[in-house]
Amino acid sequence: MTAVSTAAMAVSMLQLFVLGALGPVLVAELAVAEWQLGALVAAGFGVATLLSLPAGSLVDRVGPQRSLVGLFLVSAVALTVLAAAGSAWWIAAGVALGGIPQALANPATNKVVLAAVAPEHRGPVTGWKQSGVQLGAFVAGVPLAAAAAVADWRWGVGMLAVLCLVGAAVSARLTVPTPPARSGPPGDGVGDRVRALAAFSLALGFGLASVNTFFALYGVQRLDLSAPVAAWLIAVMGLAGIVGRVWWSGAAGGADDPAAVLPLLGLGAVVAVAVVALADQARWLVWFGAAGIGVFAVAGNAVSMVAVMRAVPQELAGRAAAVASAGFFGGFAAGPPLTGLVVGRAGYIWLWVTVGIVFGVAAGIAFLVTRRTAVTM
Repeated sequence: MTAVSTAAMAVSMLQLFVLGALGPVLVAELAVAEWQLGALVAAGFGVATLLSLPAGSLVDRVGPQRSLVGLFLVSAVALTVLAAAGSAWWIAAGVALGGIPQALANPATNKVVLAAVAPEHRGPVTGWKQSGVQLGAFVAGVPLAAAAAVADWRWGVGMLAVLCLVGAAVSARLTVPTPPARSGPPGDGVGDRVRALAAFSLALGFGLASVNTFFALYGVQRLDLSAPVAAWLIAVMGLAGIVGRVWWSGAAGGADDPAAVLPLLGLGAVVAVAVVALADQARWLVWFGAAGIGVFAVAGNAVSMVAVMRAVPQELAGRAAAVASAGFFGGFAAGPPLTGLVVGRAGYIWLWVTVGIVFGVAAGIAFLVTRRTAVTM
């Protein structure tokens, strides 16, 4: 179950990681402008935001197994469209289709964890399956970029689509206990705690997306790192994020209130961003800042999912995850365009000030979650 859930999380955002990994190739071969690539990524998260609540309701109705099969199948179609794309319009179609598995991923995998994993193991398992996103970034990054350098990139993307079909076949053979369905409109009855966690996720997603977008550029333009070395800033952040997600999710799963971990993660993220900003004076600090953002900020999404699963009955787990995911995706869609304006008009120091403030807001919201909302409904 853990392997399938992790694979589902990896696949859910694969089409966006493909855009990032193949950006230079797409610009050269399909005459896609750089701003169009950025707009497509933001639009992908926007589609996922709009579909999250209906997707959560759907998962609660049809169950996690069918949802996982659908997730893998739609991902295969989206990647096939990208592999066959002859223009930016076809890429946009693939990205739009990719919003469906993005919206399904957290609701479906959360329900799998609740149905098939013992309560004492749910925290670490959630950390591992949320780390699937970093796994997807790696698969779409290093191997695919290497394949594009020596062969046709379309075959590489096509192979990813085939792997999605394998995932659908494996998911179809799973036996996942399905709780009774509960009727009601999307997001109905999830409670104040889940909505507050969605606000936390909005701020967290805003900050993380901004870091993901501009971190390597900061390394090149301000710290005089080469492009390959600057790319390792994202890699270090991702690897530290896997460790942080597993560690902190395990700690949250064993706590009386999983959300009690979130204020610490928010404050740790603020400190990590401050360390990155100080790298202007001492370049080596940027590596510690990258690791800190991974351990604290990247881990925040996994811990919030542990808190969401504890906050609602099992039959509402899909909708609750969808509400929190909508906040996170909304932050990812809004962050880069706004902080891009900050970078363009005020420079990188104000980027880090902005990101630090946003992470501080996330910490404040998390503190209010623990003080003003009940752990469970």
